[in-house]
Amino acid sequence: MLSIKKIGRVSKRYRNLMRYQHIIGIILKYGFENIIDAMNIERYIESGLQLIHVVNKHEKVEKLSKNQRIRMALEELGPTFIKMGQILSSRPDLIPVDLLNELEKLQDHVKPFEFEHVKTIIASEFGKSHEKIFDSIEETAFASASIGQVHRAQTHNHDQIAVKIQRPGIRKTIETDLEIMLHLASIMENNIEEVALFKPVKIVEEFAKTLEKELDYSIEASNMQRMAQQFKDDKTIQIPKVYGAESSERVLAMEYIRGIKADDVEAIESAGLDKKLITRRGADFIMKQVFEHGFFHADPHPGNIFIMKKNRICPVDFGMTGFIDQTTREVFVDLIHSITTNNFKLTSRLLCELAEYEIQPDLTSLEKDVSQFVSLHLSKSLKDIKTAKMVNQFLELCAIHKLRIPPDFFLMIKAFISIEGVAKKLDPDFDMISHAVPYVTAAKYRKFKTSRITEELIGMARESYKLLRIFPMDAVEIMRLIKSGKLSFDIKIKGLDKMLNTQDQTSNRISFSIIIAALILGSAILINSEVPPMLFGVSVIGIAGFLAAAVMGIWLLIAIIQKGRL
Repeated sequence: MLSIKKIGRVSKRYRNLMRYQHIIGIILKYGFENIIDAMNIERYIESGLQLIHVVNKHEKVEKLSKNQRIRMALEELGPTFIKMGQILSSRPDLIPVDLLNELEKLQDHVKPFEFEHVKTIIASEFGKSHEKIFDSIEETAFASASIGQVHRAQTHNHDQIAVKIQRPGIRKTIETDLEIMLHLASIMENNIEEVALFKPVKIVEEFAKTLEKELDYSIEASNMQRMAQQFKDDKTIQIPKVYGAESSERVLAMEYIRGIKADDVEAIESAGLDKKLITRRGADFIMKQVFEHGFFHADPHPGNIFIMKKNRICPVDFGMTGFIDQTTREVFVDLIHSITTNNFKLTSRLLCELAEYEIQPDLTSLEKDVSQFVSLHLSKSLKDIKTAKMVNQFLELCAIHKLRIPPDFFLMIKAFISIEGVAKKLDPDFDMISHAVPYVTAAKYRKFKTSRITEELIGMARESYKLLRIFPMDAVEIMRLIKSGKLSFDIKIKGLDKMLNTQDQTSNRISFSIIIAALILGSAILINSEVPPMLFGVSVIGIAGFLAAAVMGIWLLIAIIQKGRL
């Protein structure tokens, strides 16, 4: 687990002071002085902003948009921040759509580390030298990124493999950056109302969880093996083999892929491969993942898709995957069907079922916006539909109605867009939406298959049996607790206090009225009976009683008028 310590105040003795200074300096460099000012950061830094070394502003900063400056700042801040930006680019539930689109442009080019570190990491992971693990390994990495780099190697069985090695000290670097991120996020959340709406502390915590998985290469190995199992009978798809004996948490050994990148049209043509067939197979690949299996490759950009001999599709880099469970897939399919039949009332309800929200959306307003959205985009011919633009406007529609799209569902949408982008390069006439129709139809009717219904009934019967089996024991336990006096009920009736207060006021007024009536009646009897002492022939006690009744009556009348009820 990543070890992140909470920071109180930053002093000159803070162990990561230099990194803290650098981060604040970069924030200032890219023109975010207003954020630093609003954070009231002097309260949290022992020596104030004197600790911060401000890097000179880039000449063109003032001409850039806010989102461009955020992206450039993240790139300059290094691996942790770049990775955070990349992860956030798939989270429309956490950041605005326009920023999300900008973060997709983040560049993850990091200088490779020395081969000496590679040897040290391998020895640390396996307790053996690299010569005993691999027959040979090239000293120069052929790919490098923020978390690790990849070397070509050969097993003792002479298999050609690619070995991904985690960057030395990256865990410590990430822990330091996350510690500072969390501190700055908590300051922002406490001091900047506009930023607090996006819950920056939650964003950092979510990021830490995701990054923890990316730092464990055994998870990526499991993802590859799971995908290979899904497509084991599909001869059009090749999933790289994982070499488990040569892999660990920080080292991943996999089959070395010799192929052509999916967007290298010229190389594909030169190799005599069929572009149209490749396009259809690529589309089939994403459709089967989503509509049949639910588990899918979430980052199928051109650099992660290779074209092999016989027009086979080979995806690589399984660090980012998604999963859509069967229930969600069925709701998604029903949503698509409701759109095609113009049943926008049902579309709105299904969209709410698919998304997350804190306040129930106005379904009438949502239905109206959904109708306009569909008319704007889906009334066109399929070839004229701009998928990326349509998705952006769909996300904006969700944001307006405070609907949060689940992260894995959005990853699925991004995967579709990536595959469609590659498909358009290979075959400009390819229609992704038409290609999806048979898969959507099959998925819709799959839930009515006898085997599926039987499976659900068996599941329900199993759960019912469990409930019936434990019910008698639970009932006996409840009775025992009641008898022993250990079970108590805290019942709260909403509005009861208000009702009791009203009842008390009513009772008081009735009692007051009875006292006033008694005073009037008693005073009348005293005056009529001429009870002494007398004043001008009238009983003084009787007069006093009438006066008291008059004062109390006026008081009661004023109290009733002030409450607004006579």
